[in-house]
Amino acid sequence: MADFRASVEAARTCRRFEEDKPLDMADLEWLVECARVAPSARNAQVLRFTLVGQGPTCRELFSLTRWAGALKDWGGPHPGERPTAFIVILMPEDGNHVVCFDVGIAAQTMQLAASSRGWGCCMIQSFDHTAVPKLLDMPSDMKVALVVGFGVAREVRKIAPMPADGSFTYWRDAQGVHHVPKRALSELVAARY
Repeated sequence: MADFRASVEAARTCRRFEEDKPLDMADLEWLVECARVAPSARNAQVLRFTLVGQGPTCRELFSLTRWAGALKDWGGPHPGERPTAFIVILMPEDGNHVVCFDVGIAAQTMQLAASSRGWGCCMIQSFDHTAVPKLLDMPSDMKVALVVGFGVAREVRKIAPMPADGSFTYWRDAQGVHHVPKRALSELVAARY
C-alpha cells in the first residue's frame, strides 16, 4: 500500500494542465463518486455537483475564474494548459458553517482521487459569483461553494520548507517548478499531554 502522507504531498494544487488530454464525463462522475462516499456532517449529504466537461461551457467557466494571486507576473493558465473540466460544488443557499466542512471534505477527497490518477486539481474560490450561477443555470435554493478545475497535470509541484521570514507565498523557480512552503511540524503542535 502506498504511503498516505506521500499521497497527500503529491496532491498539491495544480494550475497548468495538458489541455490536449481532456478528462471525460465518466472521469468527473468517478471523482464525484469518491466524494459521495466521503464523510458528511450529520450524514445529511446536502451538497450537489455540477459537472462541466470540455467544450464551450468549460471555456466560459474558465474565463470567470481567477488564478494564482501570489504569482503577480502570471495571468493564469495559457491556452494549451487550461483545465479540461470543472466540478462546481453547490451548497444550500441557507447552509450553515457545518456545510462548509462538507465542502472541504468533498473537495479534498476529489483532489486526492484526482492525484491518484495523475490528474491535477485546483480549488478556486476566486470566481465571478454572479456570472457563474447564471452560466450554470443553478437552482435558486443553491449557491456555488467552490469551483474545482481538473485535468492531466502538466506542472511539477513540490513542498518547500518555510523561509526564515515566515512567508507562506508559493513561487515558481526558473525551471517552472511550483514550490509551496509549509511550516514545520514543531510549529504546528500547540501542546502534548
